[in-house]
Amino acid sequence: MTSDSEKYWYNLSTGQVEKGFASPAVDRAGPFDTAEEAAKAPDILRERSRAWADDDAQEDAWGTATDEKGE
Repeated sequence: MTSDSEKYWYNLSTGQVEKGFASPAVDRAGPFDTAEEAAKAPDILRERSRAWADDDAQEDAWGTATDEKGE
């Protein structure tokens, strides 16, 4: 098992991939096992955010009445 200090991070401020704790935690997304995964962080974060928003919308709509058309 590799410690997080040996993994890759995406720097949200600079857009650069970094290995280890090169930047303050507030500026880092990760950890990722490879530099290639870390480089895809913006896409991964966007997709996760979209999925969370969809889940929240489904939870908010739970129990609401809809007509036969789903409206």
